[in-house]
Amino acid sequence: MSDDVRPGFIAGRPIHDGRIVRLSIDTVRFPDGSTGELEMIRHSGASAVLPALDPFDTADPRIVLIRQYRYASGGYLLEVPAGRPDRTGEPWEEVAHRELREETGFLADRMDPLTTIYTTPGFTDERIHLFLATSLRPGERALDADEFVEPVTMGFAAALDLIRDGRITDAKTICTLLFADRFRRGLASM
Repeated sequence: MSDDVRPGFIAGRPIHDGRIVRLSIDTVRFPDGSTGELEMIRHSGASAVLPALDPFDTADPRIVLIRQYRYASGGYLLEVPAGRPDRTGEPWEEVAHRELREETGFLADRMDPLTTIYTTPGFTDERIHLFLATSLRPGERALDADEFVEPVTMGFAAALDLIRDGRITDAKTICTLLFADRFRRGLASM
């Protein structure tokens, strides 16, 4: 863990190094000068993408979400397509393009960055890079063996209603949809 460059990092004691996360107990120096131990989950990060089938400046563009089985949530969630890099240093836009194709079967001629979010900064460094995909064309899906995913097409307004009604509960999806609604809707360049 000595490669950590976070302000305040003193030392890390590895606990688990898995396929998706690394868990350690870190000794840190807090802003007041005191020290303590914190549990830390390190994650490669991910890209998430909102696929728009219609120009995004139309009244109610059709979008594609996925209905994905998530063991940790106890069932299926509606989400934007997302995934981790296949290799260290893979560009986030490239990850977004790949995950869009693998999980929905669509290819995007345009992939615009929206923002980057920390998922749960109290205990992990995981960041998800959010994108808007437009000018879609058909491709072929290629799911991983442990992915159980079904694409779902709906109007953008219906997706926002599902957030309001508590039926979309996935944080990255909520952030992506609300960010796109607040900061990207109505832009002629979309």
